[in-house]
Amino acid sequence: MKRIFAIMLFSLAPMVAAADHLDVIEFKLNDGCSFDKYMAVTKDFNAQFGAQNGYHAEVLMPIQSSNLVSMYWVGRSKDAATFGKAWDTWRNALADPNSVPSKLVARFAACSTNLARRGYDTY
Repeated sequence: MKRIFAIMLFSLAPMVAAADHLDVIEFKLNDGCSFDKYMAVTKDFNAQFGAQNGYHAEVLMPIQSSNLVSMYWVGRSKDAATFGKAWDTWRNALADPNSVPSKLVARFAACSTNLARRGYDTY
């Protein structure tokens, strides 16, 4: 009986540990900006900032939804601490108009409008 209880306890243990942190931004494309153009900025973000800061983004485009206008940026970090460190790096770099984050922000702002932002831990 103790053996069965131990097996059950250890089989549940992985479900308790947090895995990833998700950064979810609901946005819409601005007039004159195509999905391909937005994806080019996202690709540059991943290569120029995300890869060095433990963050990777992908974009969800609705094909079936009650809202076919909004799209979703889903950024993934290994945990909330990694996300926080990346966020601090991003925010601090915005003080320099020639930094990679400042240039990316300008490109994102020209192409999209953020509607909401949420953060989630995955288990």
